[in-house]
Parts: sequence; C-alpha cells; structure tokens
Amino acid sequence: MNTQDQFNMAMLCDFYELTMGNGYLKNGYQDKICYFDVFFRRCPDQGGFAIAAGLQQVIEYIQNLHFSEEDIAYLRGRELFCEEFLDYLRNFKFHGDIWAVPEGTPIFPREPILTVRAPAIEAQLIETYLLLVLNHQSLIATKANRVVRAADGRTVLEFGSRRAQGAYGAILGARAAYIGGCHGTACTISDQIFGVRASGTMAHSWVQMFDSEYEAFKKYCEVYPNNAVLLVDTYNTLKSGIPNAIRAFNDVLKPLGITSCGIRLDSGDLTYLTKKARQMLDEAGWTGCKISVSNSLDEYIIQDLLRQGAVIDMFGVGERLITARSEPVFGGVYKLVAIENEAGEVIPKIKISADVGKITNPHFKKLYRFFGNDTGKAIADYMCLQDEIVDDSKDLEIFDPDATWKRKTVYDFTAKELHVPIFKNGELVYQTPDLNEVRAYCLAQVDSLWDEVKRFDNPHTYYVDLSQKLYDVKFNLLKENA
Repeated sequence: MNTQDQFNMAMLCDFYELTMGNGYLKNGYQDKICYFDVFFRRCPDQGGFAIAAGLQQVIEYIQNLHFSEEDIAYLRGRELFCEEFLDYLRNFKFHGDIWAVPEGTPIFPREPILTVRAPAIEAQLIETYLLLVLNHQSLIATKANRVVRAADGRTVLEFGSRRAQGAYGAILGARAAYIGGCHGTACTISDQIFGVRASGTMAHSWVQMFDSEYEAFKKYCEVYPNNAVLLVDTYNTLKSGIPNAIRAFNDVLKPLGITSCGIRLDSGDLTYLTKKARQMLDEAGWTGCKISVSNSLDEYIIQDLLRQGAVIDMFGVGERLITARSEPVFGGVYKLVAIENEAGEVIPKIKISADVGKITNPHFKKLYRFFGNDTGKAIADYMCLQDEIVDDSKDLEIFDPDATWKRKTVYDFTAKELHVPIFKNGELVYQTPDLNEVRAYCLAQVDSLWDEVKRFDNPHTYYVDLSQKLYDVKFNLLKENA
C-alpha cells in the first residue's frame, strides 16, 4: 500500500522539524551531514525482544518526498519561514543514506534499528514519519508474535479492523500482524493490497436474519459448502447451536461427501464449551470439524485456555492485538549520534540525562548478531564503530548487561552484520522482499532465540554490548560533559 497516493506525507511532521529546518538554513547548516539513529528503550509488555516492521512504508515515503505549491503557500501563510527556505522545500528531495535491519528481525533495546546519514534539514524533516511507521508496525508485529507463540502452532487470524485506531491502523496493522506470525486477517483491503489472506464467514446477524438457527446454518452450508464455518453461540451453544450445526452438516455436507467444516465460539466459558463441542462433534461423526474461538483474546488468555485443556484449532484475535491494548505505545526515538566536519571526519554526539536509560550511544555504528556455531542460537548483539570488523574466528569478551563490571566470553560463534543499506545518495539500493518472505524470515529469526528470552514473564535479558572502542568514546563524552 502506498499511502502517498492519499496524502502528501511530507507535511506529516512535527512543526518543529520545519522551524529547525528554516533555522539550519539561515545559519548555513543546510548541507551539514549528520547521523541519526532510530532505537527503542524498552520492550512492550516487559517482553524479552521486539520485532522490526514498517521498513516498506519508510521506503515508499522517502521515494515520494516532496512539497507541493499548496504546501508552500500554507507555510508562507504562517509568516515564520524565509523565502529561501520555501524555495528549498519547493525543490526538496532526499539525498542521504539509510541503513536498517530487515523487517521481521528480532530487535532489542538501545540498539539502532535504522540509521540515517543526510544533510541536516533532510534528516530532520523525515523524523516524525519514520518514527510513526516504525513504532506502529513494530508494536503490532511484536504483539502478534506473542499471541502466535501462545497459540503453540494453532492458526491465529487478526480480527481487529473495527477496533483499530483509524483506517491505516487497521490496514497496516494487519500487515504487521502477518509479519509477526498471524496466518491471515479479517481485513479485506489488506488482502487486496498486501496479499495478507483475508477470511471470514458469518456474524450473529446472519443467524438472526432467518426464521430459525437451523435454517441459517443450512442456507450457509448450501451457499458455501467448502467453507462452512458456523457461529454457534447466538442463542444457546450446547442446546441449540452445536446440535443445529451438526444437523446442517448432516443434511447438506454429508450427501456431498464433504467432511471439512468448522464451528466458531465468540462468548461463554471457552474452555468448557470447546471441550463439550469436541465431544458432541466427535460423537456425531464430525471428527474433522475444526473449532475456532474469538472474544477479546490475547496471549495470556490463550495460554490459560490451552493450559486448562480447551480444544481449539484456530484463534481470532481482535482489539487486544490490533491496538496492542496491554501496552499501546512503542517507544522508538530518533536521536542525533554524530555529525561530519568540513574535512569529512565523523564527530560523535551524545545526549545525557539524569535518567541513565535516556543516555544515547554516540557515533556512526554498525550492529552485529552473534550465533553459536553449536546451536545456531543467537548469543548476543554487538554495537561497534562503523570501521570496526568483528573477527569471529577468535574468542571475544563482552559486557554482562545486568552488571557491567562482569564480562562474558563468546566463543565458537558466527557474526552476522544486521544492518543492510536501503538508500545510497537518495537512491533505493535495497530489493524489498515479498511479504511472505518477511514473515518466514521473522519466524525463523525468532526461532533462533533461546526460550528463556522468549518467556512472557521475567524473560532473560539478552546481551547487547558495546565494543571497547565505542564504550571508550561514550565514556569520554560523558566525562567531557559531566
């Protein structure tokens, strides 16, 4: 989906990006090359990791960046901006470089998931939209992955369009949920645009529309014999819903030789009802009938249902997924980490705060992930200066993130550089993968994490370390600004 077809997203920026841009130009800073990192400080739901998503929409945004004459006229009317700046915007194009981790990559706090190198005004103007897209889709992909892992191999569909925060929240949320592992969506337009498989059968209104529950079921089976999934809780699930579903299956599907069908429950004690439903269906000979459930589900409810012995084949997860209701904000930030002087030398920059968690990691960096050669599992992530190269043929000492005075030796590992180039001198150099490839990559990368990191409660803290050179740069900047 190219949202640029609907609005000029160049104007979707915080107003101070424009006032700073005007100020940069008036002070001769418009061509000063600077570096910004996108990173986040804490995983949603106190989880052990997050999932990167939204890069495709970042690419579309960068490729379509422009200011129209209507935009220029609006800005002139604010009587804040000089004509030289308005002329600059009239001819605006992104000329910088962008590196990012691929969509679907598990990511951890404080490491750069996207880096921008660009002239100051260009880098500043894209901040808002980059954060908007990456924060939203990474949040939903992360929540979806938690839900999918709780379902333990069962099908999960995203059912949340009607409760999403706006149209783009529904459409792009369905995309992000698919990256995180959902098998499909109820959102038709997301199927049309992205190929996220849309499915659905009936609402309670279908059942209420007919003179009897049985007639509603029978008519649906006649119209959709190969996709007969019946909603059985409109009136009384056990006394009428399931018996009428079985009767409709017997009268319509059985003569056609069709054994594939399903029922859905949207209310009540789902553990008790699915157990009883399975028993009733099996006794009637419909052992292949699938049971799906919905109704304000999340990873914890799904986990509890399965622990209690609920018999469920598919989960439809709506509002608590599409809004990430338990923690609906992904705290990604966009921070200046370096500038270039006139000689082209990279000068590191740091932001210091009384809140230690808000102190930034300075400089132009690269990011590695270490995988154990014996297990294939991810051991640690490693941030270093751009000119550093990790030699994975040698043992390497890294800091313990929970106690920086302790060291951990990493050995027999393979180092993989996570950042890939996306734009070079304003031109796209990245081949965007198919969404199915992104989803498969995401699930494989999550599988490379240890189970201890994937726990919902009190997960193990994954190692994200700084190289000694980067640590020294950061420490010296802290001393200079103390």
